Amino acid sequence: MDLFRAAAQAEQRFAPLAERMRPRTLDEVVGQERVLDASSVLRRALNSGHIFSMILWGPPGVGKTSLARCLAGAVNAEVELWSTVSMGVKEIREVVARAEERGALHRQRTVLFLDEIHRFNKAQQDALLPHVEKGTVTLVGATTENPSFEVNAALLSRCRVIVLKPLEVEDLVRVCRRALEDRDRGLGLLALDVDPTALETLAEASMGDARRALTVLEVAAETVGQGGRLDVETVEKALGHRVLLYDKAGEEHFNVVSAFIKSMRGTDPDAAVYYLVRMLEGGEDPRFILRRMVIFASEDVGNADPQALQVAIAALNAFELVGMPEGVLPLTQAVTYLASAPKSNAALTAYTRARKDVVDLGALPVPLKLRNAPTSMMKGLGYGAGYRYPHNFEGNYTPEEYLPDALRGRRYVTPSENGFEATLSKALESARARRK
Repeated sequence: MDLFRAAAQAEQRFAPLAERMRPRTLDEVVGQERVLDASSVLRRALNSGHIFSMILWGPPGVGKTSLARCLAGAVNAEVELWSTVSMGVKEIREVVARAEERGALHRQRTVLFLDEIHRFNKAQQDALLPHVEKGTVTLVGATTENPSFEVNAALLSRCRVIVLKPLEVEDLVRVCRRALEDRDRGLGLLALDVDPTALETLAEASMGDARRALTVLEVAAETVGQGGRLDVETVEKALGHRVLLYDKAGEEHFNVVSAFIKSMRGTDPDAAVYYLVRMLEGGEDPRFILRRMVIFASEDVGNADPQALQVAIAALNAFELVGMPEGVLPLTQAVTYLASAPKSNAALTAYTRARKDVVDLGALPVPLKLRNAPTSMMKGLGYGAGYRYPHNFEGNYTPEEYLPDALRGRRYVTPSENGFEATLSKALESARARRK
């Protein structure tokens, strides 16, 4: 046993700093005070010796795996750590069998920690569900994605979603200081001379990710060596290129896209360009962005500036012609134009109102005077009778009702008073007044 213990200690010594410094108890968990507060549902359950199935939802590096281990330890449960990449239905059965044996022989609960639970397919979730329902295993899932998008409703209803927030700068500074002072698991034996500003720089650049902060800290410490000086310059060299938080398939993708659209709608070209660059630097397909811009040109600008749609389409064509990296120029030009243009959602509201009548009232008969009459029989039935050709009248207009009789007088189009739509609005009101 001493040999095994020595081997385990040697393996731990060579593990990355982020792994060695994992919290061992709930009191060592940093940055999630709201979730672990004495008055929280989770803490009250643990204090009574109970643990419920849950999904830990938060960005990378906030301690989801560590928290799961600490939760299991708090109620003396055995924890099985799995990733959805390596767990199939066969592995689920094996975990359940061990959990049943553990419960029967030792009266000990089993916590199944399942990392990246959003990658679990429906068959795997269905196989796990009955064992979570019976309490054979307590599921602690971890995900960086909104669980309501990927976890099926049946499994989600058996779990409480615990939202973990990104760590604040002061939280990450605490994590780094703990690692620098710990002589058993951390870097305490190096006796580094640390510039406090360097730790703040590292914390700010880590964007709430403790794993990233500790990884960079370890690189910086190895660079300066025993008794070395850890300053801002050393930290910046260890950081290298900052990785943007932008998952093209996840929630952050929708967050940034939403901010991009809302910035253009709010006539803030500076914010719109910022989110454009966020998406491009994060690896988003420029064609996706351009499609959103074409939609925006009609939905949010419309006839307040009819040129906006042409600008968006021209940007799409220009990008297809030149590609990247020069393609960012027509993209930026179009974004600033759309964001600065006068706004109107008249096209959207007109379609929505008209669609409601179509859906509610069905296919109402077209007035006879508007029907085409290519045959004598149709003419005999009154098709086209009484139709007045507008170009035969002064101003190329004559008052006429074109809607079905049941919708006579209905108004769908309401131009705004912005941009060119103000001119259209006056012309339209004049025509409607003559029609009355």
